[in-house]
Amino acid sequence: MSRTLQIGLVEDDPTQAKIIATMIENSGMDCLHYGTELDFRRRMGPESIDLLLLDWNLPGVSGLELLRELRQTNATLPVIFLTGNDLETDIVTGLQAGADDYIVKPARAAELVARINSAMRRSAPLSNAHIIEDVEPFGFDLERRRLTLHGEQIELTDREFDLLVFLFQRRGKVVSRETLLSQVWRVGPNVATRSIDTYVSRLRKRLGLQGDSEWRLEGIYQHGYRLVRSANDDAAEPPEADVG
Repeated sequence: MSRTLQIGLVEDDPTQAKIIATMIENSGMDCLHYGTELDFRRRMGPESIDLLLLDWNLPGVSGLELLRELRQTNATLPVIFLTGNDLETDIVTGLQAGADDYIVKPARAAELVARINSAMRRSAPLSNAHIIEDVEPFGFDLERRRLTLHGEQIELTDREFDLLVFLFQRRGKVVSRETLLSQVWRVGPNVATRSIDTYVSRLRKRLGLQGDSEWRLEGIYQHGYRLVRSANDDAAEPPEADVG
């Protein structure tokens, strides 16, 4: 029998906390409620949670500050912001700070449970079926989230690593911006952010994915991006509407 998931919830509004806890418990998971960030700090250790739902507007330290502190010691715990803040800048800031997803209140039960399950799947250990092969001079260790280039380890942020893995798993195919927002950034396609362009530019420069290099990360006008190997240019697929 599988273990019941323990979902942590940092929410200072008792009414909201009760509603959210009911959604979680009705789906067969347990909800551990923390009324303040201080309560979370005191009780998190011995209670051992599988995923954290985090409000942004908390008394004292904000949810964003709490997340940044948490990521200094725990890079793997899935964290989903559940907040009334719906500004694009807040969404991007939260995701860049290390959140796995961002839900704007009021939460809907089916969506909340689906996003929790999705975040848990992404955090699960990767099986051998997900090994990326034949991508020399790059080497991927997906379980330990490590990248090597010509045998030397390259330090990447979590978001950079996720983006690179996603593109290498779909090498030769055009990947739309909407797909990247949905599958890597975990936000809706209606969020217009230049964050993708910034990350792509950074990876191109750091890893030499441009010019006459063996691997090139190309921008496809009005479609998205495509990672191609020079020797396989003729085999690259034409642009598609969405190849998520």
